[in-house]
Amino acid sequence: MLHKYKRLIVVVLFLVVMFTVFEMSGLRGHLNLEFIKQKILENQLTGLLIFVLLFSLGNLMQIPGIVFLAAAVLALGQFYGGVATYIAAVISCVVIFVVIRAIGGNALRELDNKLAVKILARLNAQPILSIILLRTLFQTAPVLNYTLAMSGVRFRDYLIGSALGLPLPIFLLCWFFEIVVKMLHIHS
Repeated sequence: MLHKYKRLIVVVLFLVVMFTVFEMSGLRGHLNLEFIKQKILENQLTGLLIFVLLFSLGNLMQIPGIVFLAAAVLALGQFYGGVATYIAAVISCVVIFVVIRAIGGNALRELDNKLAVKILARLNAQPILSIILLRTLFQTAPVLNYTLAMSGVRFRDYLIGSALGLPLPIFLLCWFFEIVVKMLHIHS
């Protein structure tokens, strides 16, 4: 029985080690709105590369993408912040898929849970549409990234579904943040 959960246990241990390193190194303290905004504004090209790296690392460490989106909108405005967030979100999803798939494989397929089997059957039936809907609702939620990576879904379907499912929620959140910035008279 333990053999069935071996890959899931390895993923959990990976998360614990990553979280511990992240905390002990002080990196977690730097992943805040002001730090991310400052890095983007210091030099837009290297700032955007750092933004993508931090977004991927943050998402891997269970930090929601909305923190990065808010920083990008404050630093770059609604349009460019949205574009930067979209690019970073897709790259982050790919990075997480590759890392977690390498560690956890298709671990969720090995579960005997009836609910898991039913959910995975629906994902198999229409993988791209399912991922588009999941991304529209949950964007780059770390738990969704991990789950999809271990679900056995093909990388191609994952990438297409993620790329098509992220624009609408990112646009809506950028629009929302721009309204909040104007209402609160926050200057970037």
